[in-house]
Amino acid sequence: MDEHKRSWLEKLSSLFSAEPGNRDELIHVLREAEEHKLLDAEALSMMEGVLEVNEMRVTDIMVPRSQMIVIEKQQMMKHFLPLVIESNHSRFPVYDHELDNIIGVLLAKDLLPYLLDRSKLFDIREILRPSFIIPESKRLNTLLREFRSSKNHMAIVVDEYGHVAGLITIEDVLEQIVGEIHDEHDIEDESCIKKHSEQEYIVKAMTPMTEFNEYFTEKLAPEDCDTIGGLVLKHFGHVPKRDESLSINNYHFSILSSDARRIKMLKVERIGTPKDV
Repeated sequence: MDEHKRSWLEKLSSLFSAEPGNRDELIHVLREAEEHKLLDAEALSMMEGVLEVNEMRVTDIMVPRSQMIVIEKQQMMKHFLPLVIESNHSRFPVYDHELDNIIGVLLAKDLLPYLLDRSKLFDIREILRPSFIIPESKRLNTLLREFRSSKNHMAIVVDEYGHVAGLITIEDVLEQIVGEIHDEHDIEDESCIKKHSEQEYIVKAMTPMTEFNEYFTEKLAPEDCDTIGGLVLKHFGHVPKRDESLSINNYHFSILSSDARRIKMLKVERIGTPKDV
């Protein structure tokens, strides 16, 4: 059979003629397949992600307890509802102070009947869903199978003593394979700034200082920072966590998303009349 007429599967099989002996050799074969145009770059990235998930554990990517957004069992709905709206999450761990533990999960959609009928008596215990508890040592590939079989989307992670260590969602695991997953609340790739109101904006941390100043007709001193995220980071003096905030000139910056290394997304609120710094 002519080489150009052979199917991509046959070509790929030929690369495996010398069977890979370990993970590194397998990755090498896959990268050779990409170089030979048998796989595109996206497919290669996903395959490498699958291999990484096979070796990673929950503790590698979970949201630590200190950064978990939780609802307290004792809170009235009117007190935690702003948190539900602001966070844009669909599931929230419910914390009981007396037990010092997570006692279940609240689904945002379960609040709708109470919002539509304000006369309906709210009791969080009536709508609480059971927690899916897992150890922090569990492998991600095993967890992904359990998410699929149990139809759970969130798991509470506990340490060897049974104490809450963090949480993880099915989206967290999938993002290790396919990359970051965006939703309707994210900013489109071609835009760095999304206007919510005359006073409130969602801004990508990578927005260049020149673009930020031009958009807001503001002249924030760059302080040798190329991006607005870099400027905010410099003012914090550390990598801030979600919900940390500070004010610079006439704007209040709140952290919407960050990881251990960088700020990703900011909420920007006007608090005064623009002026030069």
